[in-house]
Amino acid sequence: MTIVQALPGNWLDTGDNAWQLTAATFVGIMSIPGLALLYGGAVKKKWAVNSAFMVFYAFSAVLMVWVLWAYNMSFGKPWFNTPGFMPAGAWIGHPSPTTSSYFMEKQAVIPSAAGGMPSLGYGMATMVYFQFVFAAITPIILLGAILGRVSFKAWMIFVPLWTTCIYSIGAYSLWGGGWLGTAGVVDYSGGYVIHLASAFSGFTAAAVIGPRLPRDRESFMPNNLLITLAGAGLLWLGWSGFNGGDPFTANADAGVGVLNTHTATAAALLTWTVWDVIAYGKPSILGAVNGMICGLVAITPAAGYVNGTGAIILGIVAATLPWMTWNWLGKTSLFRKVDDVLGVIHTHGVAALVGGIGTGILADPKMVEWYGTKGDQFAVTGWWYGNFHQVILQIEGAAFIIVLNVVGTFILLKLIGLFVALRLDEETLLIGDDAVHGEEAYAIFADGQKIPVMGD
Repeated sequence: MTIVQALPGNWLDTGDNAWQLTAATFVGIMSIPGLALLYGGAVKKKWAVNSAFMVFYAFSAVLMVWVLWAYNMSFGKPWFNTPGFMPAGAWIGHPSPTTSSYFMEKQAVIPSAAGGMPSLGYGMATMVYFQFVFAAITPIILLGAILGRVSFKAWMIFVPLWTTCIYSIGAYSLWGGGWLGTAGVVDYSGGYVIHLASAFSGFTAAAVIGPRLPRDRESFMPNNLLITLAGAGLLWLGWSGFNGGDPFTANADAGVGVLNTHTATAAALLTWTVWDVIAYGKPSILGAVNGMICGLVAITPAAGYVNGTGAIILGIVAATLPWMTWNWLGKTSLFRKVDDVLGVIHTHGVAALVGGIGTGILADPKMVEWYGTKGDQFAVTGWWYGNFHQVILQIEGAAFIIVLNVVGTFILLKLIGLFVALRLDEETLLIGDDAVHGEEAYAIFADGQKIPVMGD
């Protein structure tokens, strides 16, 4: 590793710094324009602008919250300790800003986890930016469950509060040196912190806010599949930064994370497509996108812990089980009552459980994520290699994240609902973008006058 002189010490590694900034930008592209395009193309044309713009709003709102207090709640010094209640005591960090010149340019460190991590070769500004793009995409994924009826005003309030009160707890507990991570639960890049959280928060929000108009639920054809595919492609390739950046250095395991990501995703896309052909006689483009997402989600908690065979297995299982829950359980009364527009509970919730618990089964102890500051290597041993206890730990971690997000999101939405309507009124739901924003994705003009589009 090439070390270059940097004041005040010798810690800056330009290669690691460049890779972390690049990886973070890849992840940012997954949100804007990735999910903005995917959502904007996948919904009815009357919701294209609203769906895409809520992505841009969330990305901006999370960044403000992140640098002013939420980063240190997620990765800073512990704020509350509850000995006797949780194994390690700490479950959230102390809220404080990251905006001072001293903080931004000092060497990056995660205080409560520093003892087992490598010494990082970049500044805190790089770390804050890298962790921000993960925080930002989480409520954006959640949004996929509530498109086509959630009030923009409620969304404006919900995103900062949810990031502060719910995301930061999950992130600190698993990644910031909190009690779950200390107990031995692992989440390589966000299968639990991001995908399981967004899925169960999204499903809860869909239940609380209520469904779309009956006519929209009956017919909600994508307005532009090519735009959807463009967004999906950005999501897939952007995932290289998602899983490639989480060793925190440009080491061999970063390459493992990237290769495993694409291997699992390809296996999942092909598997979902095969199931569609077997069941319905034809391959579905949206089905292939769902399979792709399932593979990306499932490999996320496992990317640097499993070998290539494990990645393929996870991809196949992660497409098969969500395909079954979507096509079979999705027809039961509960799933028909709760209007999860893009099936986030299946593609992110079920797939995250496959990946998280699958990590407990398939983690290969020869896959070393990093060598710690004391010279010890950090790797995970799964049940297949003789450690069944890791499966138990992964189940416990999943249970905590699910309960936190279901209860926390329910309470937040009920509180917000006391001040603003969570759901748009019936007339606005009928019109869509023009009523909410005064703009349309594909405006039609005659003699300079816009012709309103009703219901499509």
